[in-house]
Amino acid sequence: MATGRTHRPATRSRGIPEATVARLPLYLRALTALSERSVPTVSSEELAAAAGVNSAKLRKDFSYLGSYGTRGVGYDVEYLVYQISRELGLTQDWPVVIVGIGNLGAALANYGGFASRGFRVAALIDADPAMAGKPVAGMPVQHTDELEKIIADNGVSIGVIATPAGAAQQVSERLIAAGVTSILNFAPTVLQVPEGVDVRKVDLSIELQILAFHEQRKAGDAEAAAAAAGLPTAVRGEEGPTRKGPDGDVPAVMPA
Repeated sequence: MATGRTHRPATRSRGIPEATVARLPLYLRALTALSERSVPTVSSEELAAAAGVNSAKLRKDFSYLGSYGTRGVGYDVEYLVYQISRELGLTQDWPVVIVGIGNLGAALANYGGFASRGFRVAALIDADPAMAGKPVAGMPVQHTDELEKIIADNGVSIGVIATPAGAAQQVSERLIAAGVTSILNFAPTVLQVPEGVDVRKVDLSIELQILAFHEQRKAGDAEAAAAAAGLPTAVRGEEGPTRKGPDGDVPAVMPA
């Protein structure tokens, strides 16, 4: 079986833009769902809607793959699954190590989607001696003292960091020194890595903060619209949500 150490995807050498690369997994997810339903072909409009992009952008993205579909028929689903999987490097085995087996690391270890998408969790690693040998997702946790040997023995080029922020930089440096060239970082910190090392950061708190911003803006828009229409507007004070009434502010939810 091929490993990530000796095979690299060809996207960069073929000049595929990073924005297109970022959308390819979205297309693959939508196509895989169609394939599982035995749908033979799909139009660009249908696939774009399923992937959450516009059809013009989808057609442009697929042109980088050399796939243009057939007028009046659309795209062959199985062939597109193969094309995108090959371009993303998913037609081979990518061994992955997860470092930091707390609540998040354990949840990642138990995620069943890795294997079906071309990734094999080769090892679970944690700095806590009490975790050594403890089974998580059917695998024994190994101590960080073994990190370099584990990476060498398994030909690992992708590492997942799920440690506390304070440990993440040191872990990344050890991973890189051992030969890892791609890191998925769940720690709430920015990693400093040398050129040639790819880092993808996943910060759940930032995503929630962005959603909070949009919720606040929607609430502000709703209040502005209500004010323009001369309707009572909700305000939020120290005692909780209130609304304007004929006798001043009253609780938005009255006690029973």
